[in-house]
This record gives sequence, C-alpha cells and structure tokens, in this order.
Amino acid sequence: MAKKMGRPVTLFTGQWADLSLETLAQKASCWGYDGLELACWGNHFDVQRALKEPGYCDGRHELLARHGLKVYALSNHLAGQAVCDLIDARHQAILPEHVWGDGNPVGVRQRAAEEMKDTARAAAKLGVGVVNGFTGSSIWHLLYSFPPVSPEMIEAGFADFAARWNPILDVFDGVGVRFGLEVHPTEIAFDIASGERALEAIGHREAFGFNYDPSHFGYQGVDYIEFIHRFADRIYHVHMKDVWWSSVATEAGVFGGHTDFGDVRRQWDFRSLGRGNIDFERVIRALNRIGYEGALSVECEDIGMDREHGAEEACGFVKDVDFPPSNIAFDAAFSEDE
Repeated sequence: MAKKMGRPVTLFTGQWADLSLETLAQKASCWGYDGLELACWGNHFDVQRALKEPGYCDGRHELLARHGLKVYALSNHLAGQAVCDLIDARHQAILPEHVWGDGNPVGVRQRAAEEMKDTARAAAKLGVGVVNGFTGSSIWHLLYSFPPVSPEMIEAGFADFAARWNPILDVFDGVGVRFGLEVHPTEIAFDIASGERALEAIGHREAFGFNYDPSHFGYQGVDYIEFIHRFADRIYHVHMKDVWWSSVATEAGVFGGHTDFGDVRRQWDFRSLGRGNIDFERVIRALNRIGYEGALSVECEDIGMDREHGAEEACGFVKDVDFPPSNIAFDAAFSEDE
C-alpha cells in the first residue's frame, strides 16, 4: 500500500524558546515532524542577524537539514503586537531590547513597525513566503461597550490599524512575502466580523491574510469552519491547536474572571490536539475544499500536559487526521464518458 502523503506537519517553536534550535530540531525530528515554524525570539531566528550576517540564513537551513527538517514559515507575534497596542509595562517583557528602547509608547510602536518590515525582508532572504503574527489593537479595551462606545471610536481604531500596517505591508509586497494575522483576542481581528472589517480597512490588499487557528474561535462561539469558507483566499497558514470549553455554567466565563490558564473555575482552556472540542476532521475537509496545501503547524499550549508528550502525540494526531482531497467524483465509474 502506498504511503499516504499529506501536508507538511510542523512545530511552532514559540513555546520552546527556552531550548536552543539545535536541541529542539533534534527532538522534533524524533517526534516525527517534517519541519519547524520558526519564532523570531529565543535563539531560533534573529531578524537582525539574518539581515546583517552573511551565511546566517543558510546556517538555519543547514541546521534543520541535519535533522531532516525544513522551515515553512516565520512568526513574529511579539513585535507585531506592539505595532497598534496601547503600550504599557507588559510589552517590555515580550519585546527585544532594541524595540522596547526607552519604553516611550510612540517610539515603541514605531520601532515595532520597523521590526516587522525587517521580518519581511529576513523571510525573503530565508526563502520563506509567509510571516505569521499579531497586529495589536488600539481598541481592544473598548470590547465591552460601556461606557458607551461610539461607532466613530471603533472606526478610528481600524483606521489606526490601516495607517500603521499599510507601510509594513508595502514592504511585504516589495519582497514577495505575505503576512498571516493570527485572528485572536487582543488583535484588530478576533472573529469573522472583525476579520472582514480589518480586510476592508486595508483595501483587501493581497499581502494581508490570516494564520488560521480554530482554538481562538470555538470557546468564543465563533463558527470556526465558516471562517475557512469566508476567507478561502486569505488562509495563508494554519495552526493546529485544540481548545476545551464547558457546556455548563462555570465560575469564570468566556472572559476568564482574571484567572490563570489551568484554573479549574475556567470556562475554557487550550488543550493538546484531540483532547479538546474542536472537530479537526471538519477543519481538514474545509481546508481541502478551499485548496489549502500549506503546512499544518502544531502549537503546544496545554498547561495540564507535559509539552514533550503533547508535541509527540500531536504530530501523530495531525498525520492521522489529515488526508488529501478526492480528485474524482465517487460515482465517476458509472459515467458513460471516457
């Protein structure tokens, strides 16, 4: 029997930044992964070194190749978050020193934007066609409309997003790389409705699309299959991550009650693949319908499971659940046409 060929299964390295890339690559290879989605923090991928040091990008490829791995995407969620956010002390913990600088919010946002432009350039130099990340949002704090939020305030937030990201996307266009926003609470787009509005704000330009991750939709009550259909031409990358949500009332609801992940009072928590509520067969069928052929990238955020156990188990889960679409109708054998 011929071996089933599916999409590349990769591991997102963002939750493994405490390990060297060499160590993680060795582990990922043993777990069965085809490649990595390199995070631009830890020592996994350094944007500035990639641009300034001859041989740096080749060295990343060579390191991965020693373990039978390839790189299919870069991710710079942390710098992207600061482009539109209202900057405060939390951002210092996630940003490189050269982006944080003196912490002045205006300067931080400007330097974050320049870092995202450089990430596009570094991706092109690496030979990678997509950068995933966050956008941040100047209006996330207005989510619950009390005191009353005027339509003009929300419109101003989307206009701010467009003004800050269009120059970044100009660079993405110039180097032939696309940006995939991980639609996610705290970003300018966090569901289908806000995703449509974000696209409208930047004129549906091709450089901007989505890193699809169903785990951020299910617990919100957002139709995570309809998202794929609605944005069929904008799914530039896919994260495979599961989430559990309770079917009965809990002490801490969708907003979380200021509890930590893993708190038993929560209404939802991220889970290792196959251990939450997401129907991944439906996800795969929807991706097949839109013709998505890119990587399926595992993201490990199950606070109740050893991450190495979860990463190995998740790799097998994705390879089992993935399947290619049919290229014939099931009843084609009865057709009179030859």
